[in-house]
Amino acid sequence: MDAWIAALAAAFCYGVALILTQQGLRFVSPTHGASVSVPTAALFFLVTSLFLVDFGGFDPVAFAVFCAVGLLFPGTVTLLTFVANAHMGPSITGAIGNLTPLFAVLFAILVLAEPLGLAQAAGMLVIIAGVTLLTVSRSSASSSWPLWIILLPLGGAVVRGITQPGIKWGLLFWPDPLAAATAGYIISALLILTVATLQGQGRSGAALTGWRHKTGRKWFMATGLLNGIAALFTYMALGAGKVSIVAPLIATYPLVTLIISAFILRTMVWNMLIGTGVLATVVGVGIILAGA
Repeated sequence: MDAWIAALAAAFCYGVALILTQQGLRFVSPTHGASVSVPTAALFFLVTSLFLVDFGGFDPVAFAVFCAVGLLFPGTVTLLTFVANAHMGPSITGAIGNLTPLFAVLFAILVLAEPLGLAQAAGMLVIIAGVTLLTVSRSSASSSWPLWIILLPLGGAVVRGITQPGIKWGLLFWPDPLAAATAGYIISALLILTVATLQGQGRSGAALTGWRHKTGRKWFMATGLLNGIAALFTYMALGAGKVSIVAPLIATYPLVTLIISAFILRTMVWNMLIGTGVLATVVGVGIILAGA
């Protein structure tokens, strides 16, 4: 699969998953939602990997990288995103998270010595300008939120920016995206369940709270599967193309969230800022694809 196709497929899945997350947060807390979504994806990958992973190509360095990434993504990013989503709504959370390409490309240049083409740089800047306009408008947020909350999705963007070049580096030694996703999600699931248990102050079964809520469980199981598939598409894209192409394309996922919010859920009203932001983002994607 071409890198740009996989990247756009990942963006679509991430955008839908953000909407499902918002629905699930109506019933359970962010931590308990994460304790359902991430283990669900981990179990899916674990079962799938038994049949599809090329264990003959196992490389200890790559495995260590995949596990290290798992401590940050999706575990830490999921917690940051879910909490931000609860305060800011899915559209604003996704828009701020779209600063990821800046950090991803920077780390790719520093760690992988990846060259940055003019088209990729221009497209990335246009996309970031577009999502900045989306961020300025708070019309899609369900309530007001303190300014410091912006640090949560911003922190998630930094973490994603670190992990994308990291995964690409690991795939140089063991070029199996499914193996990367499986190792990372298992580590993240253990991290999330530990956090949920500690948050429950040692109460028995605290990490299972999200599973016990029938409606919340359904939303977050679906969220976990979609985010997991999105991660797999992301790793496939990183294995096939440059970070400077993949990262900006994945960062367009708020477009999916905005379209669903406006036309299906009808929870957002379009305005000039949002319309301009969407147009700029689409133009940025076009510039990157034309350069590729």
